[in-house]
Amino acid sequence: MILTVVVSAALAAIFAALIWRLADKGQFAERLWTPFTKWTVWRHLIIPGLLNTLKAAAVATVLALLFGVVFGLARLSDHWWIRLPAGAVVEFFRGIPLLILIFLAFFVPNKISPEIAESQFGQLQRLSVDYFFSVFGVESNAGVVTVPAFAAVVFGLTMYNGAVLAEVVRAGVLSIPKGQSEAAYSIGLRKNGVMRLVLLPQAITVMMPAIVSQIVVLLKDTALGFIIAYPELLQAGFKQVPANYENNVLQAGIVVAVIYIAINMSVSQLATWLEARSRRSRKTQAKTLGAGGAPPAAGVGVREQAVPST
Repeated sequence: MILTVVVSAALAAIFAALIWRLADKGQFAERLWTPFTKWTVWRHLIIPGLLNTLKAAAVATVLALLFGVVFGLARLSDHWWIRLPAGAVVEFFRGIPLLILIFLAFFVPNKISPEIAESQFGQLQRLSVDYFFSVFGVESNAGVVTVPAFAAVVFGLTMYNGAVLAEVVRAGVLSIPKGQSEAAYSIGLRKNGVMRLVLLPQAITVMMPAIVSQIVVLLKDTALGFIIAYPELLQAGFKQVPANYENNVLQAGIVVAVIYIAINMSVSQLATWLEARSRRSRKTQAKTLGAGGAPPAAGVGVREQAVPST
């Protein structure tokens, strides 16, 4: 208790000194905070940036979860020709920094697509862009593929976070006691049924905290789109607002940080609610199946009813 009081007092003193120093430098002047009370600033800068952040995070989350499930289960395959390539892909994308992945997706296709267009793979490149990657805004003009900032950010977030989630899925499935799978095999289920009906439903609860943590990381990492001029929240709130209003960088950073904290807390609360709901649902099902005890053996109820009461 003494240590807690001392540390708390020290932190309070540091915080008070920081506030005093900022006030002395005029950082609490009304003119620096006024832009964030104007609807025009929110309508044209902060809200569009927030929507772009949420859009990139939502698309990347769905794709990363799919990537993680597919490659996580592939790493558990009994076939080496599936397990080893899946492991190589996961380790490759886990080992590359996210910023480099975004740069590769943004700059490399524009450089190598003309050569591919003139090769035997030119038709495949054109069809891939026209029928798949065009959904993300990717365009092909005279054999030159142009990747927009949105697609580059989503690609980087999907590959990196998907590789991490693949390890989460693999570890979650392996954490289930072997008795569960052995019991499933003993009643005649094959590996597909064991994985789908027994292991994955139990592993989801185990994986939920790690998945939520990674989604929060993914959401914050959308800010790296700032580097390639993707108009997300950091770009709009931290760069454009100070450039147009009194150079209030500190104030813009505080407002943007509060927005990020609010979004991440909302995601965490939603995940906590889903996890609690999932646990209640399983308990309810178990109670319903076991209500009143097991069904009576054949003939037991009949014999009991046939005995006259004394």
